[in-house]
Amino acid sequence: MILSLDDVHTHYGRSHVLQGISLEVGEGELVILVGRNGVGKTTTLKTIMGLQPPTRGRVLFAGRDVAGLPPNRIARLGMAYVPEERRIIPNLTVLENLRLAMLHLGRLPRARIDEALNEVFSWFPRLEERMGNRGEALSGGEQQMLAMARAMVARPRLMLVDEPTEGLMPIMVEEIGQILRRLLAAGVSVLLVEQNWDLAFALSDSSRVYIMEKGLICHEGTTAELRADRIPLERYCGVRL
Repeated sequence: MILSLDDVHTHYGRSHVLQGISLEVGEGELVILVGRNGVGKTTTLKTIMGLQPPTRGRVLFAGRDVAGLPPNRIARLGMAYVPEERRIIPNLTVLENLRLAMLHLGRLPRARIDEALNEVFSWFPRLEERMGNRGEALSGGEQQMLAMARAMVARPRLMLVDEPTEGLMPIMVEEIGQILRRLLAAGVSVLLVEQNWDLAFALSDSSRVYIMEKGLICHEGTTAELRADRIPLERYCGVRL
């Protein structure tokens, strides 16, 4: 397993948000984390990435316990985070946002930097066209592309992706779906939080799905199993597929 959470608890002050989360992501696997708003999905991603350290439990990444490590050290180990808010730096250009994302890797040869940039531009041709534009001048879909490209430029082994299609037009949702499929084909592991059920369940029939409720994992199954038995999604998420 590339990622394993074992009895992870996370607090915000006195608020006990994660109350014993255990989950796994295999090498090259897509795992989907779902649940109603406020059940702890984003907190789970932030805990894994070190943005909100756990108060108890283990977070194993590539066999190493990273619980409590700062985010920059976790990123150097090969993990990347695409936050729901995107957090594009508005007064920097597309190229500057991408270069900034590579600083945590230390001094790299110019050829290595150019290779990484050319690779993400091959995935996101629109970003290459807007390379000199500031982040604030991009559309919502383009900002989401930049958020994903910023995570990918360091060639991570695992990507944590939080609600990548929220608020996007259908054509942009499809583009994001294609990028996720290409990531999986390239062997990148993905832990995805997504409320667009059609997209999430179309990515793979064999993807494992964890359903969260009040800071706990309350159900686990594959996308195919949840299509065949929709009761858990209806009960815990209030959706009908």
